[in-house]
Amino acid sequence: MSQPSPRSGTDRCPGVFSTHAAADGAVARIRLPGGRIRPDQLEKLAQAAAEHGDGYLELTARGNLQLRGIGDVEAVAEVVVAAGLAPSSSHDMVRNIEVSALTGRIGGVADGWPLADRLDERLRVDDAAAELSGRFLFGIDDGRGDVLRRGPDVCALLHDGEGDTLRADIVVGGAPLGSATGLDAIVSALLEVAHAVLEIAPGAWRIADLSDEQRGDLELRIRATLGPVIGGAIPDPGDPIVGWFDQDDGQVLLGAVVELGRLPARLGEFVAAVGAPIIVTPDREIILCDLDEGVAETVVRVLAPMGLIFDANSPWARVSCCVGAPGCAKSHAPVREDLLEYVDGGVEIDTREHWVGCDRGCGAPSEPHVRVEADPQGGYRTQRR
Repeated sequence: MSQPSPRSGTDRCPGVFSTHAAADGAVARIRLPGGRIRPDQLEKLAQAAAEHGDGYLELTARGNLQLRGIGDVEAVAEVVVAAGLAPSSSHDMVRNIEVSALTGRIGGVADGWPLADRLDERLRVDDAAAELSGRFLFGIDDGRGDVLRRGPDVCALLHDGEGDTLRADIVVGGAPLGSATGLDAIVSALLEVAHAVLEIAPGAWRIADLSDEQRGDLELRIRATLGPVIGGAIPDPGDPIVGWFDQDDGQVLLGAVVELGRLPARLGEFVAAVGAPIIVTPDREIILCDLDEGVAETVVRVLAPMGLIFDANSPWARVSCCVGAPGCAKSHAPVREDLLEYVDGGVEIDTREHWVGCDRGCGAPSEPHVRVEADPQGGYRTQRR
């Protein structure tokens, strides 16, 4: 029987009320279920980053936002709470929900947002869920496979229907265990997996931490509550969501990236001023939704010169990095500076790369990629992950 993955110490994943002390100051992570954020909320965070942080909003590998170099943690927490982005201190770090970024607008077998909203509502009032690790991940995949490929701990893979007729397979640690029908039944199944993990393996961060025996117990328990697996082919995820896209309703959706996955506070305020729904994806893309053509043209004309990149062929659509030195005391190299020099050299990047300053690999994509890792001797080595 295999043993759970060893974990040293407690989960130090940062939140709003429990920040991480980095070499460049405190780090706060703001969970955005499904990556959604309103324009007024983004504006407030951008102002907080300018006034109390390093002047940037970092895009994370889970579609969240992060502030670094914070000098006044309490002031930032007050801004986040006032913006409605941290409903409670007890559930601040457990609202980890990834949703197909284009769901309800372009493609997909069903709209995943009503399910995401219901899950977030119930998660925030679930006392037991407050004990989940800040790394435990819920997923809602609208059938296109984009969320499933990132390996959430438990995922609702949608098939068809809406509301009470919505059907989904419940996938746990990559294995489909059965199906549920209706918004409430699907949400209950997702939460039941979380509850079972807490009971079977207290202290486990993720499904991957369970031993074979614990995994078997979990699967038996969950299968007994579900209907048969629906199954069916899952399409391969598409290209980066960067550029101009026509929504199913005839409106326009714009996808963009920024250098180093860092949104300057001033640019963030301009993005917020567009007044459109905003989604941050786990691929560190910024999506502006529901635009008419005239507004979309203006957005590109004004914001592209400011640093918002709408070109899917840009290296920044495929490369990301950790903070590196001097922001991280454990880093062997100034990763951001080195990556900027690498990209400015005109090298062609045709696969996903992630640059890191040490073997912890912070911020790495969950899908296959090339890791470029700094070594203590001052060089970099590459490895396909």
